Amino acid sequence: MGLKTSFFRGLSKLNKAILPNYTKKGLDLRNASKFQLAIIGWKAWVTKHAGANPNQKLLEN
Repeated sequence: MGLKTSFFRGLSKLNKAILPNYTKKGLDLRNASKFQLAIIGWKAWVTKHAGANPNQKLLEN
């Protein structure tokens, strides 16, 4: 695992701890504010860069 992957995995864990989980809250994307959509996009971008191997587990509970 490279330094870039390690960085993004750490950032992903930090996002999970700090940022809200809109899936569990049942947020409808049609009614989401621009700020909520920005958070969703940020989390998706970090998750995309955190996975060096798609078969690896990104976050452990």
